Amino acid sequence: MSRFVTLNSNTDFRRAYGRGKVYTNPALVTYVVKNRAGICRIGITTSKKIGNAVERNRARRVIREAFLSQDNPCGGFDIVFVARTKTVHKKSTDISIIMRKHLISAGVIRDAKESGT
Repeated sequence: MSRFVTLNSNTDFRRAYGRGKVYTNPALVTYVVKNRAGICRIGITTSKKIGNAVERNRARRVIREAFLSQDNPCGGFDIVFVARTKTVHKKSTDISIIMRKHLISAGVIRDAKESGT
């Protein structure tokens, strides 16, 4: 079973864009908003500015793998990741580092230094 559920509804994406906290980087934008479902839901968006279909699919795949590599992601958050043009040229390990910073800042995951381990 997967550790997250994907966002499909346009209203969920709009809620994250409107009410969510935004964290930016030249390679990735992250919107985080609490949900009442108690489960982690993620959505990944890529626009045509990223490139052709192959590049957009690669960007989505890299973001998804970076999210799966996180230690213990969330519980009760909707997270929307928006790919940027530099996402296509990065590896999932690079995106994972950026994503970790965003998720720690948002309070979705805990930093190992803060928890004392």
